[in-house]
Amino acid sequence: MTSTPDFPAAPTAPPRTPVRPPRRRGALIAMLIALPIVLLVVVVGILIAVFVPFGRPTPPATGAVEFTQPMPIPPLAESRVEDGVRVFTLEAQTGTTDFVPEGSTPTLGYNGSYLGPTLVAQRGETVRVDVGNSLDESTTVHWHGMHLPAAMDGGPHNPIAPGDTWHPEWAIDQPAATLWYHPHLHERTRAQVDAGLAGMFLLRDDTESALALPCTYGVDDFPVIVQDRSFGTDGAFSGGLGTQFDGALGDTILVNGATTPYLDVSTEKVRLRLLNGSSARMYDFALADGRDFDLIATDGGLLSAPVPTDRVPLSPGERAEIIVTLRPGETVAMRSLAPDPALNAGSAAFDVFELRAAASLARSAELPTVLADVPAPDLSDIAQERNFVMSGHNINDRQMEMNRVDFVATVDTSELWTVRNENPLPHSFHVHDTQFRVVSIDGQAPPARLAGWKDTIALESQREYRLLVRFEDYADPTTPYMYHCHLLWHEDQGMMGQFLVVQPGQQPALNRIEGDDDDNHGH
Repeated sequence: MTSTPDFPAAPTAPPRTPVRPPRRRGALIAMLIALPIVLLVVVVGILIAVFVPFGRPTPPATGAVEFTQPMPIPPLAESRVEDGVRVFTLEAQTGTTDFVPEGSTPTLGYNGSYLGPTLVAQRGETVRVDVGNSLDESTTVHWHGMHLPAAMDGGPHNPIAPGDTWHPEWAIDQPAATLWYHPHLHERTRAQVDAGLAGMFLLRDDTESALALPCTYGVDDFPVIVQDRSFGTDGAFSGGLGTQFDGALGDTILVNGATTPYLDVSTEKVRLRLLNGSSARMYDFALADGRDFDLIATDGGLLSAPVPTDRVPLSPGERAEIIVTLRPGETVAMRSLAPDPALNAGSAAFDVFELRAAASLARSAELPTVLADVPAPDLSDIAQERNFVMSGHNINDRQMEMNRVDFVATVDTSELWTVRNENPLPHSFHVHDTQFRVVSIDGQAPPARLAGWKDTIALESQREYRLLVRFEDYADPTTPYMYHCHLLWHEDQGMMGQFLVVQPGQQPALNRIEGDDDDNHGH
């Protein structure tokens, strides 16, 4: 039997005490683990606040508003004729306006405390507008939708200093249309428009006058300037930009400067000239009972024929003329439906104003079946093709520079522009001087509501808009026209470009406005 030799027992080691890292080191490790998580939460929160259209200031839901205020009708601007020129006078001034019970609101207006009078001119007339500035800061007046020389356009290169008067003069040479006027001061447009500086400019012509359309201002033909605002406890405008991507939104709707307005109607048919005068909010106008109405005109004038529809979407700066047919004694609200989800412009529906038909209505003529000659876009003679990509607050990866011309066009030529919004959130596109035609959207013909003359268009994300743009009549190598997003916060942030129109062979020579330098207008 083999025995296993005995080995001496190993000495017993004393119990080992676990070694713990210092408390400070543990906290550091925990912090390093938690920090990326916290940063991720913060970034996601910011992105949600900025880019997701929830929690936005919203007017009361449909059916919740009691309409108690008669809708004001802006007065027609007085004019005089001097040496064959029709002369209007506008004065930008400060004031206060009573909108809400909480108190008077400090406002701006033309020839009054808020908004301005409606200017009316006939095609073929020469007009002059003497624009005075009683504000304590510079301003401009841009004639939105007007075909006119660049030096009269009222863009950021035409500032009016406090105490000064500007005297633009031009010939009216475009079809009857609903245009408007507002400031266009670089980096201050939103603030001045939101404070109240805006008004309508109506053009008449023989074609429109020969049609059986409602045309008596304030009787069966009404301007309807729709804006959204918020108010503080003292009655002042409130609601800064916050973190919303598209700009300042309000929870109160104003129509011609009145809250909860109703319009008394005395005729069977009424013509409503709708203007989205808000700086950021998109509207989709419809009657509360879902009935059809007739769209007869868009930004640049009459369509070829009335378009029966039950809704008209408008982005900031866009206009539409509609004919609503009413029955004696009925009441119906005009509301804004939730905008098309493709615009990512919110999901709110709300009432805007109310139409109240009298117990007895004056007869209105039947609408004509043909309105105007609107020829198909002619692509046979395109001098230039251009591409514009809207992203962030940039156009083609650039922001506005007062001393930079982004391109030069030649007078009496047509160009084909392709415009694309690469953001998931709202943008629009406005071009000065010219009324363009929408050739296609993603290769398809535009809907009937976009088939007429346009100067402003909402851009759905990741869609391709082809626009036919023509440069007629006016060449100036020194003063540019603008193209930009008409969400005014975006415009102020530099989402804008400049172009010159020149004679063939003429060299551009951009003027610098007095006091301008390379640093005070850049972004």
